[in-house]
Amino acid sequence: MNIEEFYSADERRRQSAEIELGTNWYDASGNRYELSWVEDTGELYAMLEMVPEAGSYTPFGDVEVENLSVDEVIVTIIGYIATRDEMEIVLAGWEAEMAKPDGITWVADRLHEHDVPGTAPTSAG
Repeated sequence: MNIEEFYSADERRRQSAEIELGTNWYDASGNRYELSWVEDTGELYAMLEMVPEAGSYTPFGDVEVENLSVDEVIVTIIGYIATRDEMEIVLAGWEAEMAKPDGITWVADRLHEHDVPGTAPTSAG
């Protein structure tokens, strides 16, 4: 989805505070990502900016992106972390990791190590 579709899908996203966790994450293919966390929804999302010669899969799973225009930015929710404190624990040290080649894989590894769910948790009624 694009950024407008992302915000339109849940109005809480527009009203919420967001924590930016770096704008220059790269994967092994040279794709650039921006990483942010939405306080009111607990969503950790990545905005992906494709480069033409890059592959079609991200470190967060088999997300086919090869048919999209280079000018498009794709928003993907990559995890749900309930609180800012938890988010800071899961992503502690991100500033140093972002500068590394294929640093975005570090994010995927951290989410996996901390058992961060990739889908929204359901609340018991």
